[in-house]
Amino acid sequence: MNIVVAHNPVGEHAPEDERDVLVQAVEVSGALRSLGFQPFCVPFELSGDIFAECLQEINPACIFNLVESVAGDARLIHVAPSYFDHLGILYTGASAQAMFLTSNKVLSKQLMTLNYISTPAWFVPGHVPAVNLTFPDTYIIKALWEEASVGIDGDSVIRAGNWEDLERLILQRSKQLGFECFAEQYIEGREFNISLLAGDGGPDVLPAAEIRFNLPEGSRNIVDYRAKWEQDSDEYQGTMRSFDFPVHDSVLIETLNSIALQCWDSFELTGYNRVDFRVDANGKPFVLEINANPCISPDSGFVAAAQRAGLTYPMIIERILHEVIPDKIAENNRQPVAKSML
Repeated sequence: MNIVVAHNPVGEHAPEDERDVLVQAVEVSGALRSLGFQPFCVPFELSGDIFAECLQEINPACIFNLVESVAGDARLIHVAPSYFDHLGILYTGASAQAMFLTSNKVLSKQLMTLNYISTPAWFVPGHVPAVNLTFPDTYIIKALWEEASVGIDGDSVIRAGNWEDLERLILQRSKQLGFECFAEQYIEGREFNISLLAGDGGPDVLPAAEIRFNLPEGSRNIVDYRAKWEQDSDEYQGTMRSFDFPVHDSVLIETLNSIALQCWDSFELTGYNRVDFRVDANGKPFVLEINANPCISPDSGFVAAAQRAGLTYPMIIERILHEVIPDKIAENNRQPVAKSML
């Protein structure tokens, strides 16, 4: 039974964050083989009819969607599932609508606010903020569309004394990075990730993870680009994931789990996702981002949470597939796995 593993093309000299999708494609393909499927890795491109012709030739049961950008632009991430919908082919993970809503960070915040989900106050140059901002205050400048902490470093956290100052700093940062940015109120405190995985009775909440910071003096406690991708850096070494919590955190964890489920429902998510939180000194949680189709490399936060729940990597992939092609999963499980596919 054939399954196409779709991913964005990656150039020979692409940075680590872009190359990671190839790691995911290899690992997913290996898991699919162990489950008795025949994977075909196909780069997703809209130029010409090459992708559609590949699908016609392969005739897959579904597409395992790992596409993170289109034409090198993260703001087009929703185009891939939209195209799959156009072709009438089933695919894993979030819908085109959910991908668009969650990948645009400001639009995501607006929808969170409408659904009474707390998120840090924000500001986009040229737009009237939907929430009140305070001055002077500390803000973090982020890319409007980019994921994987792209564009975040030690200079991202700034102090602004008024509207004009904040807008100037955002525009200056946007020009420096080469893509559109916005500012978000910086929440000093603890950082958590809550991962969810679709199940027969709705999403299962996987064990909560906290990012424990042990950074050099004077550094901000943020998961920046170096912390995610540069293994020899102080930032990478000083941001460790932990699943162990004292008893007095149980109420907080239950609250985070509840909010993550609320995000799932509000954004009509499917497949798998991860919700990132900051919790301030008063114990109030704020949703930073909703990551639909988060990274599923073996060392990713989502996979670590799933493994903490007792799921092996092939089991994770099978759960993701089951939501899309349950009948074929059952049929496949009844058939012996050919040795050539192991």
